Amino acid sequence: MSFLKSDTPIDVVKHLLVIGAAGALLLFGFFFVYLPITTNHGETIVVPKITGMKQEALEDYLDERNLRYFVDDSSYNPNIQPFTVLTQDPAPGERVKEDRKIYISVSMKNPPVIKMPKLVDGSQKNAQMILSSYGLMVGKIIKVPDLAQNAVLKQMVNGKEIAPGAPIAKGTSVDLVVGDGQGNQEFPVPNVVNMPQDEAATLLVGQGLQVGEIFYQPAEEGQLEGTVVKQRPVPSPGATIRMGQLVDLWIAGDAPIKSVQ
Repeated sequence: MSFLKSDTPIDVVKHLLVIGAAGALLLFGFFFVYLPITTNHGETIVVPKITGMKQEALEDYLDERNLRYFVDDSSYNPNIQPFTVLTQDPAPGERVKEDRKIYISVSMKNPPVIKMPKLVDGSQKNAQMILSSYGLMVGKIIKVPDLAQNAVLKQMVNGKEIAPGAPIAKGTSVDLVVGDGQGNQEFPVPNVVNMPQDEAATLLVGQGLQVGEIFYQPAEEGQLEGTVVKQRPVPSPGATIRMGQLVDLWIAGDAPIKSVQ
C-alpha cells in the first residue's frame, strides 16, 4: 500500500507567494490600468472662454475639446446681437473632466413682452424710476399747461396713449406728458400796486397765481410802508397772465428783521 506524501512547508510558502503576487498584480492592473482607461482618471481639460461667441458655433468648437454646453438662461439687450453667449459656468480657465457640460446664458432675438405699468397721476421722477425697473426707456418729456406741476398726465408710445396693463416689449421708449404747474386759463394781469403786502398776496393766490420774489426799497414821499409800489408783470392794457405764474412785488420800507432762533 502506498501513501500520498503531504506538501512540505517550503511548498506551502511558495504557493502563498504565488497567490500573493497574483493578487497584487490584479490590484495594480485594476487601479492603475483599468480605472484610468475607463474613467480618464487624472485627465482634465481647461475650460475655454466662450462668452461673446455665437451659439451656432459652439457645438463644433466644444466637440473638438470634448466638452458640451447647455442653455439655462436668456435675456434681452438691444445692444448685443441675438444668440450671443453672455455668461458661462464653469468660468474660463477652470479645469474639468471630459464631456463636462458648460452652462451658458444667451441674448434673446426678441425682447420679452410685459404689462405696461400705471404712471399717470404719479410724479415724473417716480415714473422714470418705474420705467427703469420694468426695463423700459424714458422717452420725451412733454410739458403742458397744468396746475399739477411735474405730475404725469399721459403715458404715450409712438404718439398714442397706452393704458396700464397693455402689452409692451421691454426696451420700448415711453413718452411722458407732464404738467408744468401752470393752467391754461389766461386773464388780465391784476393790479396790486398801492395795496398792503398781505392783501396783495391774498388777491394773487385767490386768482391762482403765485407770489414770486419780494424786494424792499425805501418808502418815498406819499408811500405807506408795507404797501406794494411796483409789480412784475406790469398790469398794462392787454397784458395777460396764466394761472400758476409768478408775480414779483416791490414793497415800500425796510425788510423785516428775521428773528434768530
